[in-house]
Amino acid sequence: MTAFGERIGWPAALFSLKCFAAAMLALFIALSIGLERPYWAFLTSYIVAQPLAGAVISKAVFRVIGTLTGAIFSVAIVPPLVNAPELLSLAMALWMAGCVFVSLLDRTPRSYMFVLAGYSACLIVFPDVDTPQTIFTVAMLRVQEITIGILCGSLIHGVVFPGSITNLLLARVEAMLRDAERWSHDAIALEPVEGLEQERRRLAQDITELHQMSVHLPFDISRLAPRVRTVRAMQDQLSLLLPLGAAVEDRLAMLSAASGGNVPSDVAALIADARAWIVHPGEGHSGEDRAERTEGANALIGRCAALEPLARAEMGWADMMRLSLFARLAALIAAHRDCRDLNDQMATHSRQPVTARVAELLEGRRNRELHRDHAAALRGAFGAFVTVALGCALWIGSGWKDGGSAVMLAGVFLSLFAASDNPLAPLKGFMIGTIAASLLGAVYGYAIMPRLDGFAMLAAAYAPMLLLLGTMMASPRWAGIALPTLLGLGSPVLLSSRYTNAFSSYANGTVAQMVGIWFAIVMAGLLQSAGVERAIRRTVRAGWNDIANRATLMSPPDVRGWINRMLDRIALLAPRLAATRGDSGQLLYDALRDLRTGVAIGELRQLRLDLSASEAAPLTDVLTGVSAHYRGRDPDTPGPAPLALLADIDGAISDLSRNPDAMIRRGAILALVSLRRSLFPQSDGYRRPPMTGQPA
Repeated sequence: MTAFGERIGWPAALFSLKCFAAAMLALFIALSIGLERPYWAFLTSYIVAQPLAGAVISKAVFRVIGTLTGAIFSVAIVPPLVNAPELLSLAMALWMAGCVFVSLLDRTPRSYMFVLAGYSACLIVFPDVDTPQTIFTVAMLRVQEITIGILCGSLIHGVVFPGSITNLLLARVEAMLRDAERWSHDAIALEPVEGLEQERRRLAQDITELHQMSVHLPFDISRLAPRVRTVRAMQDQLSLLLPLGAAVEDRLAMLSAASGGNVPSDVAALIADARAWIVHPGEGHSGEDRAERTEGANALIGRCAALEPLARAEMGWADMMRLSLFARLAALIAAHRDCRDLNDQMATHSRQPVTARVAELLEGRRNRELHRDHAAALRGAFGAFVTVALGCALWIGSGWKDGGSAVMLAGVFLSLFAASDNPLAPLKGFMIGTIAASLLGAVYGYAIMPRLDGFAMLAAAYAPMLLLLGTMMASPRWAGIALPTLLGLGSPVLLSSRYTNAFSSYANGTVAQMVGIWFAIVMAGLLQSAGVERAIRRTVRAGWNDIANRATLMSPPDVRGWINRMLDRIALLAPRLAATRGDSGQLLYDALRDLRTGVAIGELRQLRLDLSASEAAPLTDVLTGVSAHYRGRDPDTPGPAPLALLADIDGAISDLSRNPDAMIRRGAILALVSLRRSLFPQSDGYRRPPMTGQPA
């Protein structure tokens, strides 16, 4: 028994039991009150099922809103357009396309709401288009049936051994912090450490995962759930670690190369102490641990400030490297301190900030900026539009009574998998599951169910297959086959208040389902198989366009938004590159370098706003050159930055290092050195241009 439990996993078995209980409760209620199609309550309880209670409730809320929106749209368009099937088909296709477009741009669990709004209209309109006078009744019945399934699923998963997303999130944050600290520890080592690229990739993906989990927090049943703004602040501080750690790593390598392989002793001592503090910053949540951590961080930051050379006109390249190294190292230490303080804030379950610095970090939080692929959203919307419009034309032209079910299912499948780079793979899994469901449904419908008497016997007969399929749903590997099999077992012919064993009805429904999936596969192959390579190109190109546009803006920079968007792009690129290319490290390294370029651009834009027009002229030349370079790059042949831009950067360093304001001199040198190292990593060090009238 223990071996069996270990093999299938008790969490999966418990999840399956809860799914079965929710489905049977929903089916019993729907049958008891005489709803026309109780199978929607049954299926919905499985569709909203999630191992974590917060995720179930959030998905349930999004599904209710989406279903209501789809029902309202159905009631609004069917009566005026029922006598014009071409216009009704066009309206349905446009509605589906619009919902798919918005859902693909949202890219959070909330996008499920828009998907539901689109295909709920299909579920209501297409099966009952021949009886427009009943469309309001049909829409209300669908909403009731689906809502019963949602409420039963939320009740069972939220009350019976509920899985709290708070516990999972706190555990993941602790693991992310350890990973981030290990990566920073290795990144600033004096000798190169293997595996840094994989750790960078994992950190970017962790930050994206943290954002996705935080969407469910407001719906968690735990009273101890941390505030979403605290999680958002944690994301921001984790996001800073990648560019800061990479900058320190680069400056150390430059100092080491300039010193013949050895860094100065004062630098080596500071790096050793910083690495020791980063991996052991004081991980307890008590006030004493926090005070010790803050004291250690402040001492290291103070040492960095003491070792910084003064920014001045006569400053050499080596001193510029030291200035940049100590400034970025101090910022890296501060970010790690802030991450641990925010982790303490989560652990206290209190709204009172644990430190004054945490209060600053929580001030004015907003949603995290994500990469939005408008081209992919348009492609998905166009695919949904053509699928529904062409399907309706074939249905109307053929006169097939059950053709509406096929069009309905094709629209549902295209909207569900529109976000996939290759929707053919999950659609083929659905085809396999549907074939299995057809065979199982025939066995249940014509060998088992005619011998049943009462709901208890129905539940007992369904239990073996539902428990097995529920366990498979808990596994990402098998969920794509288990769900369509469940859809088949929840067939309208089998689970209906007016059950009949007429084989013709079952056969027509099965054929319609198979045709719908086949039609979705054909349309996806024709319209949505753009492939992973194109997605990679669009993502890389979006980052370059973002840099080009940001470089010429005259408004205050949003560095946090830029870092969030770029890390999201890195998290999107990593699995795509791993799936298509043997060596994905270089492109990810280039993306990280672009991230640092964008941060430097933000610093230069802020400096430009602080200076007069004449003083800021060198920065304007640099930013214009950066914009032109990135706007003209080709993902297939990304050439190096032009040497004229290098000359502009060196000229700006020369001009601004003579500014009378010490803070302007320091900020300009830091930002321009960062930009120079990002765009020209192989170039020689900066040399001050000769003054006018002096010999070169």
